[in-house]
Amino acid sequence: MEYPCLSHHGGTRGVTGSCHQLHLDASTSLLVDCGLEQGDVAPSGAASAPIGFAIGAIRALVITHVHLDHVGRIPALLAAGFRGPVLCSEPSAKLLPLVLEDAFKLGVSAEPGQVDRFLAVLQRQVVALPFEQWYPVIEQESVACSIRLQRAGHLLGSAYVECDVRFSGKEPSSRIVFSGDLGQPGNPLLRSVKPPERADILVLESTYGDRVHADRSDRQARLEAVIDRALADGGTVLIPAFSLGRTQELLYEIEDILHRKSLNHEHALGAADDSLHMIDWPRLPVILDSPLAQRITKAYVELHQYWNCTARQRLSEGRAPLKFEQLVCVESHSQHLQVVNYLKSTARPAIVIAGNGMCSGGRIVNYLKAMLGDPRHEVVFVGYQARGTPGAVIQASEGVEGLVQVDLDGQMYDIKAKVMSLGGYSAHADQEGLAVFVTAMANVPAAVLLVHGDQKAKKMLRKVLEQAFARKGEVPRVLIPT
Repeated sequence: MEYPCLSHHGGTRGVTGSCHQLHLDASTSLLVDCGLEQGDVAPSGAASAPIGFAIGAIRALVITHVHLDHVGRIPALLAAGFRGPVLCSEPSAKLLPLVLEDAFKLGVSAEPGQVDRFLAVLQRQVVALPFEQWYPVIEQESVACSIRLQRAGHLLGSAYVECDVRFSGKEPSSRIVFSGDLGQPGNPLLRSVKPPERADILVLESTYGDRVHADRSDRQARLEAVIDRALADGGTVLIPAFSLGRTQELLYEIEDILHRKSLNHEHALGAADDSLHMIDWPRLPVILDSPLAQRITKAYVELHQYWNCTARQRLSEGRAPLKFEQLVCVESHSQHLQVVNYLKSTARPAIVIAGNGMCSGGRIVNYLKAMLGDPRHEVVFVGYQARGTPGAVIQASEGVEGLVQVDLDGQMYDIKAKVMSLGGYSAHADQEGLAVFVTAMANVPAAVLLVHGDQKAKKMLRKVLEQAFARKGEVPRVLIPT
């Protein structure tokens, strides 16, 4: 067998489960990500299943970011006996225990002693690495490997991984790059991704390899228009959102909307005769009803040095984009039920962000049960709704006339509330962004392996990359692993 070589333990059948093993010799390898398969491709009981592959040769695990489809099998990896370092960026090192504690409780065991033991083992193995600096992982007589994490722009702490592999007596080194998940430009909190300087082998995600995203420059204006419409009707804006990444982007943009609305409100009070009928923007509650999202948002605030320049500028101006005065955090289940009943029974406007993002569970379900039947309210979707989920059913009712119902916890509910889908919130690079990531490199990789996407997306992206390389007079191998 010729080294280095790759094997894949996930991320080849669909858009989840990323897990890739870089073999340096017969007894030495790195694992890049250890993600959980989700959705249609996930086997029953996947969260608590055994790891499913041999771990004896794995010297270290490198994490690109902390979404569960990239880290969700870490409990199984540790249960199988892996005790090597878990290498990740400094923000990811802070976020990883929060994400895995919640996942462990839901998928493995909620028994406090077991949770504590798992977290103690995890914390001992996590090694936080700064961005843009080489770190030696393997130093043997026959082979050495250093890694460097570069910002991927997908999530706070997200990285793509450059592996520089040197074999004794062989020059130059081999450069293997794992993209992880790449973000779009223009994220309100994150610095944009910069393509790698070179790669001999590139393992590239292809989530949106078959499409180009809508322009995201006006997404905040569209969000503001939706909020205006719902609140003018005396209703509540319900936003189902995932706890990590999407929630923090929404809070950041809502704070900016309310900041401007509050300034305009002060001017309007002195000039308008009908000010009693105006929305009281400075007192409008923004309700964050997700304990996990609250913990993650707190960590985002503590990690503000990793925000982009614009976001840090707001902090220097005395603003608190993720911790503003109108933000109301709901902790206990009893508080949650009180808030649901209060908003249902009163006409007080509010904005609610609650999990989960596809309405298939979590606290958003109780809000939907209470408010879907009232046309004053509005449900706003800012993320993908998987087929068969309640969120997909509600989203499909947008613009439909006549009675539409959705099954929530085994009971049918009428959908009379307004429904709106807002584009521009995808955290993944589109086809153009993925192509630029590859073609902007100084060299053409000998092989590009497309993972983390459905077959249609992979095939479309392969065609785009082959055409781009052909224009340069190059014919690299663009492969779709199975």
